[in-house]
Amino acid sequence: MNASIRDTTGAPVATTPYAPEGLLFGGDYNPEQWPRETWREDIALMRRAKVNTVTLGVFSWALLEPREGEYDTGWLDEIVGLLDEAGIGFFLATPTASPPPWFTLAHPDAMPVRADGVVLSHGSRDTYAISAPAYRAAARRIARLLGERYGRHPRLRGWHVHNEYGTIDHGPHAATAFRRWLRARYGTIDALNAAWCTAFWSQRYGSWEEILPSRATQYLHNPALAVDFRRFSSDEMLAAFAEQKAEIAAAGSRAPVTTNFMLPTWNHLEQWSWADAQDVVSIDHYLDTTGPDAEAHVAYGSDLTRSWAGGPWVLMEQNARGIRVGDRTFAKSPGRMIRNSLAYIARGSQSSLFFQWRAGAGGAEQWHGALVPHSGGESAAFAAVEELGGMLEALSEVVEPPADGRVLDADVGIVWHADGWWALETPHLPNDAIAYPDEVRATHRSFWRAGIATDFVRPGADASRYRLLVVPALASLPEETAEWLRRYVEEGGRLVVTFLTGVADEHQRIGDGPYPAMLRDLLGAGSEEILPLAPGEKVALDDGSWVEEWTERVVLDEATALASYADGPLAGMPAITVARRGAGTVVYASARLVQESRDRLLAGQAEAAGVSQTARGARERGVEAVRRRGARHDFVFLLHHGDVDVRVVASGADLLSGVDAARGLSLAAGEAAVVRVERDAPVEVSSA
Repeated sequence: MNASIRDTTGAPVATTPYAPEGLLFGGDYNPEQWPRETWREDIALMRRAKVNTVTLGVFSWALLEPREGEYDTGWLDEIVGLLDEAGIGFFLATPTASPPPWFTLAHPDAMPVRADGVVLSHGSRDTYAISAPAYRAAARRIARLLGERYGRHPRLRGWHVHNEYGTIDHGPHAATAFRRWLRARYGTIDALNAAWCTAFWSQRYGSWEEILPSRATQYLHNPALAVDFRRFSSDEMLAAFAEQKAEIAAAGSRAPVTTNFMLPTWNHLEQWSWADAQDVVSIDHYLDTTGPDAEAHVAYGSDLTRSWAGGPWVLMEQNARGIRVGDRTFAKSPGRMIRNSLAYIARGSQSSLFFQWRAGAGGAEQWHGALVPHSGGESAAFAAVEELGGMLEALSEVVEPPADGRVLDADVGIVWHADGWWALETPHLPNDAIAYPDEVRATHRSFWRAGIATDFVRPGADASRYRLLVVPALASLPEETAEWLRRYVEEGGRLVVTFLTGVADEHQRIGDGPYPAMLRDLLGAGSEEILPLAPGEKVALDDGSWVEEWTERVVLDEATALASYADGPLAGMPAITVARRGAGTVVYASARLVQESRDRLLAGQAEAAGVSQTARGARERGVEAVRRRGARHDFVFLLHHGDVDVRVVASGADLLSGVDAARGLSLAAGEAAVVRVERDAPVEVSSA
C-alpha cells in the first residue's frame, strides 16, 4: 500500500509503500473478445515475453451480468485459472465505466445529460449519470460480487475500480446532489450568494432548489458556480469510488485498490483528495506529440503521479505502438517504447503496463496499439516487447523503495491544484488562450531540459525540503494558501510566482487594488493593468528574454526589477521582479515568457537556490538522467535521446548490460542504462 494517508498539512503519513515482488509487466487483457484457442496462444506469448501481470474485466459488465441481478463468471473463472497455471498475476477491474444495454433500457434516468441538455444514449463507454441511485446501487452490487469471488485469490495484484473517471453529468440527479453538496459547503443560501457574487445579473438565489448545474445558458456562466460544479463532480465521483472500495473490503479482500487517473487532455478530478482515498495511485498516460517533447511529457506525467501518490505508483496504461496526434496515429518506434517504459520506472512506477495485450479485431478501438499487434507474435513489434520483458526482469531490485517511500529526491517543487485548471476554463478571462495545463507543463519542461529533478506540491503541504518552489498560473488562491507561500519565503525559501497566480480567491472573486490581490504584499509589486498581446506578437525584455500572450503594467513597491521591457508601450517598466522577504526571496514573472526564456529564468533561479542537475554533463549530450532511490542503493537511469555516442562514469554496474561503469560505460544513441550506485554517488556523462 502507498503513503495515501495524509496529515492536516497535506503531507503523506508514512505507511508501507506499494512494492510488488518485481516490476509488473503486461496490460489490459480482454479474453472475452477472442475464442478459446486464442487464449492458449496468448498465455504462451505472455510467458515468452515474461509478462507477469494483466488487467481483467475493465469493460465486461454485459458478460458478467447479462441480465439485471443474474451473474455469469464462468469465463472469468476459466481465464483466471489459466493465468494461475502460468504464474501470471492480475488486476481485477470493476466494469462500472460501461453499463450494459439492459441497464440503459431499465434505467433511462441513469444516462448522463450534457451541458446543452442532450441525454446521451447507449452505444459507447462511460454512459452513466454518476449521481443516479440505480447506477450507484448496480455498481456496488457487482463490486461486492467480484470481491467475494476473487478477493482472496493469490494471484490478485490489486483492484482496478472503474476506468478513467469520469463522465460529467448535468442532469436532474446531478442537480439534486449538487444542491446537497452546496448546503454542506456553504451552510446557508445567503453565504452562497455572497461567495458567488449573485447580485450580478440578478442571479441571487432565494432557495437551494433554484440552483442548477452549469448547463448551457444564453451567455456566460457565473465562474464561481462553474468551478464549484467541477469540485462537486470530482467529489461525487470520489464518493462512488469509495462505495465500491468499501464493498470490496466488506467482501474480505485486502488487495490494494486503485483507479486509473487520465492525463493530459482532460481533468475532472481533484487528484490530491483522490490519492488520499487509494491504496496505490495509478495513471493512464498517452503521448500527444511525435517530437522530442514526448520524452518531457513522460517525465511530466510520471512526476505528477509520483507526487500525488507520495511514493511508488503504477503505470496502468500506455500505448506500445502509436502516438495519436490530431486526426491520425503515428508509429512509436520500438526504441522509444522501451525508453519511455524505463523513464516511467525511473520516476517511481512499479510497472510497465499497456493498453492492450492483443490488438482488437473489431470495436471502436480496433486500431489502438497493443503488445501483440495485428501482425501477431512473430513480428518485429513483438520482438521489442520480448526485449522489454527481459530488461524489466533484470531491473526487479529497483521495486523495493526506501523506508520513507520517497523514490526520488527533488529540490524543486511545482505547486499543482485542479482548481487552477478549472478556474482558467471559465470564459471571458483577459486572455482565454492561457491554459493551466500548458503553463504547468511548460514550467516542468524547463526543469526537465535542465536535467533537474522535480516534484509537484499540494498547497499547504510541508515544502521546507524544496530549495525552490514555483507557482504557475494558479489563478484562484484561498487565503490559507497565500499564507503558506508567505511562510515558505520568510523561512528561507526561494519562490517563483508567474502571472495569473492569486488574482482571485477560491470563489473566483477579484480582490481590490493592483493584481494579484492575494499575493501583492508578498511580491512587493502589483499590476495596475493587464495587457494581453495579439496572437503571434512577441515583446523583448532588456535581458534578452522574449514574452508573448500576456503582459502587465507593474508598479514596484518593495521589489526591484530583474528584467524590464525593452520596447513597446511598456518600455522601461518591470516585467520580472524580485523581493526579499524574511530569510527568503520571491520572484514575480508578470509576463508569459516564451519557452526558451522561461528555461533560462528557471534554470537561473535553480542555480541561485543551489540546485544542480542529476548527472553532470548529461543534458548537454541529450541524455536524460534520473536517480531513483531504492532500499539500499540508488539507481541512475540513463536514457539517451540524442544522436551522438557518450561515455558514462559511475561507481557501479549497469543492470542491463552488466558493464562496470567505474571503468566507463559506452552508451550509443537510443540506448539506455540503469547503473546501481551507492547513495548520492556522482555520475558523469561525457563525449565518447
